[in-house]
Amino acid sequence: MAAEEVTLSSHIQHHLTNAKMCSTDTGLAFNKACADSGFWTWHVDTLAWSIGLGLLFLWIFRSAAKKSTLGVPGKFQCFIEMIVEFVGDNVRDTFHGKSKLIAPLALTIFVWVFLMNLMDLIPVDFLPAFAGLVGETAFGMDSHDVYMKIVPTTDINLTAALAIGVFLLMIGYSIKIKGVLGFVKELTLHPFSSNNTLVQILLIPFNLLLELIALVAKPFSLALRLFGNLYAGELIFILIGAVGLMQLPLHFIWAVFHILVIVLQAFVFMMLTVVYLSMASSDNH
Repeated sequence: MAAEEVTLSSHIQHHLTNAKMCSTDTGLAFNKACADSGFWTWHVDTLAWSIGLGLLFLWIFRSAAKKSTLGVPGKFQCFIEMIVEFVGDNVRDTFHGKSKLIAPLALTIFVWVFLMNLMDLIPVDFLPAFAGLVGETAFGMDSHDVYMKIVPTTDINLTAALAIGVFLLMIGYSIKIKGVLGFVKELTLHPFSSNNTLVQILLIPFNLLLELIALVAKPFSLALRLFGNLYAGELIFILIGAVGLMQLPLHFIWAVFHILVIVLQAFVFMMLTVVYLSMASSDNH
């Protein structure tokens, strides 16, 4: 019984471990050799899959754009136009400022995050097993020492990087619309204010603390919401994969439900980004 528990535990741990690359005193190292490498460790599977899916997004939409003026649109062209129109309508209803960046940014976030989430529907053992086979036959490695996580959004580093990008845009838009002084006033003179100058000065530390917490909480919630939902979904797929022959019907049932999570989380990340940038672009606190 204890052996079965250890086997199941190691199976789950293996599927939840990223392929790592780091720099050591002897040169580049991988996976277990990076256990003590500290912060500067690269999750090469997350980087490879996220960049690859980003390039796939660019290729698909560039191909659709090049064919957009050629005759009657086909089903693929109509599908792409529906996505663009859907995102555009939501941006117009949500973003109240003026910016040529917001709609393309929202489209990029929605489709890119959706594609990364969609990797969750690939059977959890398929690509990791293939990577292990390649590592064993081509490089003489122990297949259990070869790791491959194919869902980038189950890596907190990826979702945090996306959220930090949104955070920097929020700061940039706030300064662009309100100026540096206006942005500082927003952080220090609200939500508590007073007509008495001395009292207002005394309130500045409290206002600054509350506003900084509210500001940092936005990207923090973005990163954790996307990561938490996809990580939990991936964990359930791994547990289903451990039941043997019965995994296919169970995998199908969970995949049907998980499709809603995949689309919804991409949409939520996009909409919250647009909402936060709209708030940052507003002249009113």
